[in-house]
Amino acid sequence: MAPGTPTPILRERSRWVPVAWDALPGWDADALADAWPALLRGCERPPPGWAALCATALLTEPGDDAATREWLMRHLQPYRVESRDGRADGLITGYYEPLIDARRVPDAVFRTPLHAPPDDLGTRRPYWTRQQLDTLPAARAALRGREIAWVADPLDALVLQIQGSGRLRLTEPDARVRTVRVAYAGHNDHPYRSVGRWLIEQGQLAAEQASWPAIKAWARRHPGRVQEMLWANPRVVFFREEALPDPGVGPRGAMGVPLTPQRSIAVDPKSIPYGTPVWLDTTAPLSAAPLRRLVMAQDTGSAIVGAVRADYFWGWDGDAEAQAGRMKQPLRMWVLWPRE
Repeated sequence: MAPGTPTPILRERSRWVPVAWDALPGWDADALADAWPALLRGCERPPPGWAALCATALLTEPGDDAATREWLMRHLQPYRVESRDGRADGLITGYYEPLIDARRVPDAVFRTPLHAPPDDLGTRRPYWTRQQLDTLPAARAALRGREIAWVADPLDALVLQIQGSGRLRLTEPDARVRTVRVAYAGHNDHPYRSVGRWLIEQGQLAAEQASWPAIKAWARRHPGRVQEMLWANPRVVFFREEALPDPGVGPRGAMGVPLTPQRSIAVDPKSIPYGTPVWLDTTAPLSAAPLRRLVMAQDTGSAIVGAVRADYFWGWDGDAEAQAGRMKQPLRMWVLWPRE
């Protein structure tokens, strides 16, 4: 191999194979300047090997797409992401930050609580299951007084737990309405089980129908079975309330920096380290148009496991819910890593 030629990189769950820039589909067409703020966010906590380059990036203002592209190509090397056995095809799903109406005090409509972590969360491993927390007196007692707010629909509470955070349009006891964020603060140490998968196994939905809108529609038709469906997922997520001084700033991902709509993804950190720029080749869920763009690996999730696996952050505005709820697309991905 010629001197200076990059070599493959092995990660715990992936292999990175060096490629030329023209191997990235659509590389010349992306509005790369739009990705620059997300890259700088990642540089607030640079991954190993990035400190020097992040110091340079923080002093750089590329200005337009062409200058951003030139900077990236000068400093970084693209690698195709594969599984350890050489498979380069994978899956991308989507997530978003919901906005849900809530009350500080329960009433006849708003009766489903969102909880802060119970005081004894660390004393039981695993903690109580979802069904136990709903039914066992000792488990229910552990949550008493830990209610942050109350929502009207138990599926809204589940959405917040699946997405990991959300915004509440919260009505206080004095009738003031304000918007706050509830952020991930822990879980009960049980595995996540998809309610969509449960509906498929029950013969209630076909596999190709199991989108979040279809799950909500099924729940409206079968209100008597909603609790049974919810209990099929034993995992419960607990939250902490945060002020929302700037509605234009996203929730913090697992990397510890705010997520950028349509420029941040969740990954398996055993495949791709947090803070890594990633090139996606997939399609948009509603239009099936090509979705090829630069994003930043800044989050993870319990279902995001494997080499070529990502969860695309759609944000909180517009059609974010519809896009995220229907996204389950084939994926290829490349990482961009500092040149040696």
